[in-house]
Amino acid sequence: MNWQDRRLLDLFGIEHPILQAPMAGITSPQLAIASSEAGALGSIAGAMLSLDGLRQEFQMVKQGTSRPFNVNFFTHKAPTPDAARDARWRERLAPYYRELGVPADAKGPSRAAFDAAACDLVLEYQPKVASFHFGLPDRALMQRLKAARILVIASATTAEEARWLEGEGVDAVIAQGAEAGGHRGMFLNDDITRQAGTMALVPQVVDAVKVPVIAAGGIGDGRGIAAALALGAAGVQIGTAFMLTPEAKTAPMHRAALKQANDNSTTLTNVFTGRPARGIVNRVVREVGPMSPDAPSFPLAAEAMQPLRAPAEAKGSTDFTALWSGQAPTLAREMPAGQLVAAMVRETGVAFSRVSG
Repeated sequence: MNWQDRRLLDLFGIEHPILQAPMAGITSPQLAIASSEAGALGSIAGAMLSLDGLRQEFQMVKQGTSRPFNVNFFTHKAPTPDAARDARWRERLAPYYRELGVPADAKGPSRAAFDAAACDLVLEYQPKVASFHFGLPDRALMQRLKAARILVIASATTAEEARWLEGEGVDAVIAQGAEAGGHRGMFLNDDITRQAGTMALVPQVVDAVKVPVIAAGGIGDGRGIAAALALGAAGVQIGTAFMLTPEAKTAPMHRAALKQANDNSTTLTNVFTGRPARGIVNRVVREVGPMSPDAPSFPLAAEAMQPLRAPAEAKGSTDFTALWSGQAPTLAREMPAGQLVAAMVRETGVAFSRVSG
């Protein structure tokens, strides 16, 4: 495939304008390695890793490939504790705790935002790209990354967010349409009813900023890649399509749910973490959500929800599992990640040739 727009290829030092999305809990070093070796930009998901876990993944990816890769972090602000809201949330989940025999005071792990210690590791291992979700880290950390010549990209869900990111010095913007699986990257507003889809969002972001735009959301094959490039994007970020690859850490029950899902299977919900995220509808989403006013701010909602997951899964149930997925789960393929990248590149050429006649 002869890519006419080389902005991302030259910026990142990659062969194909495809970013393997950094999906926390799903992405593995093996997936990042395979994606990068195939000419895409592989990604590590640092959002749920301890510093030791992050170091281990850095080491594995560095040993597995000499090609560029990305590391991703959340940049949420620590929420103000609200005892009354937390109590309401615990009360809302209490029947499920009793049903599964979970101690009422059980507490799951939280999620840490990018900080100085994580920045130290990034500077030590020097990935080509660092990407961020929910905005950007503070300016002192940004300056450290830029001084080390690490490229910085971040998600925008509106043209306003894209302009803000460009003003803060990002090297590219990920335009995350509402179709995307996992957490919405929104940070300047919290109204999910006004979030645009990828086809509407991408050209407006392209018009709003001068930096390259990476389209994300609902893209799972060459047809979607060609469409995104036709809209003015310089590349794409793809997540759900990689979730059935053998390299992904997608759990067996999550894989089964993806295989059974279709275009009508997902919704945006805050019940798992406190922030809107797209996943496959299950029991707790139906009964408590999709959007619950009782859910504490991110990431506090997860501390009470997470203890329900393991005992339910032990009984073969995904009633309390966050089954993240975009709106195109049927495009996910059970094939090695490198083969998937190659297939998507071929499909993009076919799609362009179909349009050009």
